[in-house]
Amino acid sequence: MPATTALRRALAVMAVLPLLTLAACGYGSQAKDDGTAQVAAGAKKTDGLDAVRIGYFGNLTHGTALVGNKKGFFQKELGATRATYAVFNAGPSEIEALNSGSLDIGFIGPSPAVNGYTKSGGKNLRIIGGSASGGVKLVVNPDRVESLEDVEGKRIATPQLGNTQDVAFLNWAAEQGWKVDAQSGKGDVTVVRSDNKVTPDAFAAGSIDGAWVPEPTASKLVAQGGEVLLDEASLWPDEKFVITNIIVRQEFLAEHPEAVEAVLRASVETNEWINAHPDEAKAAANEQLRTDSGKALPAEVLDPAWESIRFTDDPLAATLDAQAEHAVKAGLLDEPDLTGIYDLTLLNEVLEAAGEPAVDDAGLGAE
Repeated sequence: MPATTALRRALAVMAVLPLLTLAACGYGSQAKDDGTAQVAAGAKKTDGLDAVRIGYFGNLTHGTALVGNKKGFFQKELGATRATYAVFNAGPSEIEALNSGSLDIGFIGPSPAVNGYTKSGGKNLRIIGGSASGGVKLVVNPDRVESLEDVEGKRIATPQLGNTQDVAFLNWAAEQGWKVDAQSGKGDVTVVRSDNKVTPDAFAAGSIDGAWVPEPTASKLVAQGGEVLLDEASLWPDEKFVITNIIVRQEFLAEHPEAVEAVLRASVETNEWINAHPDEAKAAANEQLRTDSGKALPAEVLDPAWESIRFTDDPLAATLDAQAEHAVKAGLLDEPDLTGIYDLTLLNEVLEAAGEPAVDDAGLGAE
């Protein structure tokens, strides 16, 4: 199959399914306002805006957004401009919301960011900051899989065709010398595309032998008797790889740089607070999950999941470039030109003001 056809099919599957799921509530469900973040008396609007619309997933790998929302960091920096939130289930639906203008800024994984950028010919979004690294594991049924070699011939779940974890698993499988058709998931290993919400049920029922998944799904499987066979961080230099970035509509960035800078300032402050107060931050993230979804995570899932995630302002641009190359090798993406996907100007200004070192765009910055 030509690479262009493979890309179109992958993007079509990635885009349609989550949009159907979210059709009843728009592009993403609105995060509930528990009154924690109030507009300070006498505060002024930022860039004259009534609101800045921020999107994120209800995942611990989006802990910067969860904690920043719960603790009011974004609202504090935006002043009288209201921080409003939408919670998404998958990257393609968040990219669509961004492209349609119904979202201004989003926290998102590397694969949907790359797909969104290349699909629009580099015109619709920019990555403006980092948020998190790590938090992805291969968890298996120890009765069926005892070693990495035993993964051959087994059924392994990933969250979605062409998503960040799907690409990572396909690349790892190829490095083991196993052949897998990326589109069908069939081959020396069978890849089962399964939403993170239903993967624990599939694991419990025995219909899959393991899963390459982000937190907290990985720790949910461990709580069900699964064992961590591989932490993806071990495959990367310094055990760091991007799992969550901050993206923005290019039009919004051009028209409202003060608002974008305020959100970045809040993100940097949030990450600093998370790293200084890990237990309080973990509790805050879990409370925001409860507010957004009506259900918090139990300690046996929350604690190990939180421990495996590293919160960082650095977008780890070189690892995103590598992840894109993995998608190309898997046949899910044509060779992309990612020049211009990053604009770290405002982030580096914020970091300099905070006395922190600048971060690098790996030569993929906007001119």
